Amino acid sequence: MKLLQWLILLSPWGVAGAELGKFWHISDLHLDPNYTISKDPLQVCPSAGSQPVPNAGLWGDYLCDSPWALVNSSVYAMREIEPKPDFILWTGDDTPHVPNERLGEAAVLAIVDRLTNLIREVFPDTKVYAALGNHDFHPKNQFPAESNNIYNQVAGMWRSWLSNESFALFKGGAFYSEKLPGPGKAGRVVVLNTNLYYSSNEQTAGMADPGQQFRWLGDVLSNASRDGEMVYIIGHVPPGFFEKTQDKAWFRESFNEAYLKLVQEHHRVIAGQFFGHHHTDSFRMFYDNAGAPISVMFLTPGVTPWKTTLPGVDNGANNPGIRLFEYDQATLNLQDTVTYFLNLSQANAQKIPHWEQEYRLTEAYQVQDASTSSMHTVLTRIASEPHILQRYYIYNSVSYDHSTCSNICRTEHVCAMQQVAFDTYATCLHGLGAKLVPGFLLVLTLLPSLLVLVVL
Repeated sequence: MKLLQWLILLSPWGVAGAELGKFWHISDLHLDPNYTISKDPLQVCPSAGSQPVPNAGLWGDYLCDSPWALVNSSVYAMREIEPKPDFILWTGDDTPHVPNERLGEAAVLAIVDRLTNLIREVFPDTKVYAALGNHDFHPKNQFPAESNNIYNQVAGMWRSWLSNESFALFKGGAFYSEKLPGPGKAGRVVVLNTNLYYSSNEQTAGMADPGQQFRWLGDVLSNASRDGEMVYIIGHVPPGFFEKTQDKAWFRESFNEAYLKLVQEHHRVIAGQFFGHHHTDSFRMFYDNAGAPISVMFLTPGVTPWKTTLPGVDNGANNPGIRLFEYDQATLNLQDTVTYFLNLSQANAQKIPHWEQEYRLTEAYQVQDASTSSMHTVLTRIASEPHILQRYYIYNSVSYDHSTCSNICRTEHVCAMQQVAFDTYATCLHGLGAKLVPGFLLVLTLLPSLLVLVVL
């Protein structure tokens, strides 16, 4: 009888589910303000370069960056799907893929300001955590490790989203940390300027810790551990390698190692990592030295459908995508992700944008939640089950590319998702690629930090 009484008393605590919150993550809007439906296929969009765009539509083209109609549609679709998110993560790259001479500092700032105003108008009462992308500077990629006019101007644009401390930090290096909104939240968001670590940034080449951002991040994570907080880390350029080709790293190697070291040291307080830059839908696993999964980084797809010109990438376009996360407000544990997309070809044909659910992570991959352990399971299945690999591959381009992911394709994707460090990534490519023998069935068995090939 006493046991029954105790169970009745404790039941509200044990049975009550987590208080579910939701937040949006958007990235790589890449507005092309000069997009126009022209009879001359060479005059449609500067972002297509010298490529003709023969069948441009109102909502955009796979050879072009986003017209205003597409960007506007994406933000209003967010409001229609989830009008009251707890907050929004916005991880940058707002300007088009055009040469520096086609843009200037004033043009970059005007585009950032235009998109800032759009998001603020559509979500006037929502906290936004915003990061700069490598295209949000002039010249592009060349982010300095100290205060400058663009940092100062953007800090002013985002002033209503920034505390006094964050405002000062942003002006000095374009990074900051903010508590999550609302009562009872046990965490904060850390916004990084990883453009400082980009291999194309000549301003920070040779520096050990540009802007002292690594030192600052270590202090923030240490303080979070002391204060019992959990942390979401966001940024634009991610560490590791691009999954649609081989050996394309974004960070300089020393910066990549430094970031990995911080994640390994402080992983217990990191509840999630959220980045963009790829325009594709993917994720990255982080492991400790014993091979146990310790953290996951989600790479959200871009709003721009622009087909990348990166050497080695075949047909690198995507449908526009936006992502909604569901999370436990008390612990920040990620419960699920839902990706929404616009079938661009269909939208142009029907002359109306219909944003629809592409997939829900827990349903698509049959996992309990979006935790680190669950994403390790997802990676295991992608590596070992051909139909799951193919499902992931279609999602990777936001349902644009339905071709078959070959053995080489599988190697590129699995190694990029599993190995963020330079040396282990190279070992993975060599181990898988060298043994992809035609006529043999290769079964990939994923161990915590090692891919073992079994040739049948």
